[in-house]
Amino acid sequence: MAEILALTGPLDARTAPGVPAHRDGAGARASLAAEAGAAHAGSSPLPAAEAGAAGRSGHRVTVHEVGPRDGLQAEPGVLSTALKVEFCTALLAAGVTSLEVASFVHPRLVPQMADAAEVAGALAASYGTSSASAGGFRDGTRLLSLVPNLRGLDRALEAGARSVGVFASATESFAQANMGTTMQGSVDLARETARAAAEQGMGVRGYLSMCFGDPWEGAVAREQVVRACEQLLEAGCAQVVVSDTIGVAHAGQIEDVLDALAESGVAPDRVALHLHDTYGQALANVRTALELGIREFDASASGLGRCPFAPGATGNLATEDLLWMLHGLGWETGIDLPALAAASDAVDRALGRPSASSVKRALRNGAAAD
Repeated sequence: MAEILALTGPLDARTAPGVPAHRDGAGARASLAAEAGAAHAGSSPLPAAEAGAAGRSGHRVTVHEVGPRDGLQAEPGVLSTALKVEFCTALLAAGVTSLEVASFVHPRLVPQMADAAEVAGALAASYGTSSASAGGFRDGTRLLSLVPNLRGLDRALEAGARSVGVFASATESFAQANMGTTMQGSVDLARETARAAAEQGMGVRGYLSMCFGDPWEGAVAREQVVRACEQLLEAGCAQVVVSDTIGVAHAGQIEDVLDALAESGVAPDRVALHLHDTYGQALANVRTALELGIREFDASASGLGRCPFAPGATGNLATEDLLWMLHGLGWETGIDLPALAAASDAVDRALGRPSASSVKRALRNGAAAD
């Protein structure tokens, strides 16, 4: 793996990577709104605020919880397998139905994931059924493991995984740093793995990193993002996860990339967003994406996580912060916020630091959750 270089200095609004020229996306937005479904016709895409996980009928958002995998992968102190399984179990009990549990990468590269088979296997034994198909588990739960290649896929299958994520890069530099290959090489490897997984009847998510800015290259052309997303979908991915790996995206960029995907014929239900909060823009970016028809977002309990291969990457969007906003806007998630906040308590203690989630800290300090 290529040596990871440190950023030479802080980014500011003038030098932040990935800042394309803004353009008129009204036509694409109209198309996206139509794709979002007739249930929203005649009303605002953001319903009036209504507290609680139930939200309003027909206004459903899927929160894909990445804490156990993306949240922990860069932590230098390896947590016990039992604690990881306990963490996942608590998240599921809180109402999470889409959960990223492990990564079948080489343990030398990511030591925290050395017990991926044990974690994924324990959860598959508890929640899976022999009749599960297309990544489904009992009660509609999706337990996903990240796989870098065919060997990782084989290990995931042996552990009982029924849903996997493959990954590629939208830039040359990150592809080299993360996978030791070219940008197209990373896409080709992800396509090969996705096809093999789909042939096994598995559900497949395709993650595309560095869609809005790269610490080495700066701005990322939207055409690169669209081209890679199309290839991942053609290979059998049910969904592409457009990722702001270092947290530099702003609402204008979100609109620009999502409009470009819509213009290329990618429906909103084939797209999810993975956001980091380096510049404090993640929730604003979610709000913009909701208006453009996106209904699935990655988030990490307690704000855990960063990418170990991307200089400058800070924590993921905190699930508690995302739920506070979504529930306030009336969106249904099926997740109980206080229970979700409590699910990461043992992990926070093991890591020896306070939560990165503003909402979790406020709840712990006695602020009312209403």
